[in-house]
Amino acid sequence: MEKFHNLGEISLAHLGVLYLDEFLEFKSSVLDLMRSPLESGVITLNRVFGNISYPCNFMLVASMNPCPCGYYGSKLRECTCSFEQVTKYQNRCSGPLLDRIDIQVEVSNISYETLKETRKAESSAQIKERVTKARLLQKSRYKEDNIYTNSQLTPSLIVKYCKLDSSCEKLLSSTFQRLNLTARAYNRILKLARTIADLDESENIEMKHLAEAIQYRSLDKKYWRSSYVSKSRNR
Repeated sequence: MEKFHNLGEISLAHLGVLYLDEFLEFKSSVLDLMRSPLESGVITLNRVFGNISYPCNFMLVASMNPCPCGYYGSKLRECTCSFEQVTKYQNRCSGPLLDRIDIQVEVSNISYETLKETRKAESSAQIKERVTKARLLQKSRYKEDNIYTNSQLTPSLIVKYCKLDSSCEKLLSSTFQRLNLTARAYNRILKLARTIADLDESENIEMKHLAEAIQYRSLDKKYWRSSYVSKSRNR
């Protein structure tokens, strides 16, 4: 695991994707090292001879089980882990690091009936076409702002380009209070909603775009918060 840090995988992933499988098998101290680079796009190493910085503007993709046995929260199989094991395992990913992961998706067990479905899915070529259109749209939109994508939006630019109508404002306000979101999560939800709207070729962020962006922030509340609730009940 230390090799991950020493070889500079973060900087090697600059302008690309860093995929970490079995995310929670890494030491929490190693995972927390990514918090600042994910925010700034730069990693600084402190050595005896001085400090050196490397660019690391990368997309983090991670997969993990909710517990050591992998079945915590499953509707099909019973989890064999104790509460202490589940909590210790999940706590390897700190709240501040999880807060920096914009899209959190739970992949549930697939039934046999689902595997046998013949419904035609959207092809990779069609997805690529939509993504390309969205990227070109963002490049044109931000040509005067010296940025290229929604992920680069600053707080002031978010106010300018991620305007919401009254219904969306009400939804986001209630969600902010209910999920106890941070200012970072608030900004990231708006940037993600802007991207979803772009993929939908919509000039404005609509309710459906905002709702989809919000639902991608709920995984940590389902598992991490549920552990805290169970802990308080067990006291």
